[in-house]
Amino acid sequence: MNDELFTHTARPDAGLFFRRDDPNDRRLGEHVGREPAAYAAADVVLLGCPQDEGVRRNQGRPGAAQAPDAIRACLYRLGVAGLEGLRLFDLGDTLVQPDLEATHALQRRVVARVIRDGKLLLSLGGGNDIAFPDAAGLADAAGRVLAINIDAHYDVRADPAPNSGTPYRQLLEGGHVAPAALVQLGGQPFANSPTYARYLAERGATVVSLREARARGLAETVEAALRTDADAVFWGLDMDVVRAADAPGVSAPNPLGMAAEELCLVAELAGAHPRTRLIEISEVNPAFDIDQRTCRLAAVALWHALASYANRRQAT
Repeated sequence: MNDELFTHTARPDAGLFFRRDDPNDRRLGEHVGREPAAYAAADVVLLGCPQDEGVRRNQGRPGAAQAPDAIRACLYRLGVAGLEGLRLFDLGDTLVQPDLEATHALQRRVVARVIRDGKLLLSLGGGNDIAFPDAAGLADAAGRVLAINIDAHYDVRADPAPNSGTPYRQLLEGGHVAPAALVQLGGQPFANSPTYARYLAERGATVVSLREARARGLAETVEAALRTDADAVFWGLDMDVVRAADAPGVSAPNPLGMAAEELCLVAELAGAHPRTRLIEISEVNPAFDIDQRTCRLAAVALWHALASYANRRQAT
């Protein structure tokens, strides 16, 4: 029942929904629904998970708990050109529980429900540990999942407690994602342990560094990864894959990374793919942002995903 879905989430702050009140220049804040009655008709659902306990456990700098609302504030100021036909709904935030494991369990349950309801889900972290409940919830609801981790880090740490460095190991070891259906794209050798590189190689996961992806062509690399018989595709866009000049407000800043335009290209490809069911943004850290640069980029990346998704729907 929808009542249960809304019991597990907190309604979004109405003040985040920017309004210009100009019929010639509508903004997303005026286009997205937030009252429970609008959920059933929605094509796309936004869901936040405002916690950074996994980042703290991984010895990162806290602050990502503020990211969902900070991204919303930027996203809902953007224009609606090309998105007019999409029915968008903001489900609010998963209720953060007393510990990370309980939050993950609830997030997984909410994600699975939204996916079973036939929605495209945009998930706003929080730390990158959210990739575990997001992709596991997608697998619960949709079957075989291709997981694409767009990240400077592999996030397959062997730590005893879940954290922002463990989600893809959890997905592999738990059988939620097959090793051959895991793609690690954008990694940097200086940001990863050779132990974890061997772990992925021994299991048959696909690992493509940012340098390799650029040499092949980023679009071509992504398109090759999508040649799969998976039932659904999960995209984890960890914002520390982007160079710090374009995304300073992250949990682990990256001096060498994707340009803003490259991240938006990946988001556009995600929205265009017919089996994409969940697109996740993680590791935005507003406490360290500069002039909302990172929050704005996350919002614009989501806008590109929505625009290509809308274009695909119009073409079919």
